[in-house]
Amino acid sequence: MSARQTAALLLAAGASTRLGRPKQLLVLDGETLLDRTVRTATEAGCSPVIAVLGAALPQVVTRTRRHDYIKLIHRDWQQGMASSIVRGIENLPSIAPHACGVILMTCDQPAVTPEHLRALAASGETTASFYAGSPGVPAYFPAAAFPQLLQLTGGSGARSLLQHAPTVDLPGGELDIDTEADQQAAKQAI
Repeated sequence: MSARQTAALLLAAGASTRLGRPKQLLVLDGETLLDRTVRTATEAGCSPVIAVLGAALPQVVTRTRRHDYIKLIHRDWQQGMASSIVRGIENLPSIAPHACGVILMTCDQPAVTPEHLRALAASGETTASFYAGSPGVPAYFPAAAFPQLLQLTGGSGARSLLQHAPTVDLPGGELDIDTEADQQAAKQAI
């Protein structure tokens, strides 16, 4: 990361209904997915690292080992991914008043590396990851894009804001862990 302060906003509030248990706590290569994502963002130089948490809150908080991130509780997490983004962005000025931008991430993409996150933030403009033929998260948004993020609604997150953004290839980015089979594929890929 450059000298500019780039925050990381980890979207980890969902109920993992397809998996049937909190995916934030799945263990991959010795660490939970949430711990892994916090580590990746921290190693990329993101500061602060903020996790938006909601479903299974007591379990997630007590079973993760890392404590070097800010836990932002989202009581209305059922409203969808966009509501988690809005919750994070509306709290960013008080948590990180000097942030020049934010990287939006989910905790279930094991292919994400610190190097990839640094590449997303390098230009200082909205930049998406590219995998499976389209742009997606993780993605970098400069502070100038925060008003657009605050207008998001529904379950598709920030996808609509990324359609025409520059991209950085993310090999393996299409693997996100939603099922037991996905977890097995991730274990084999690591």
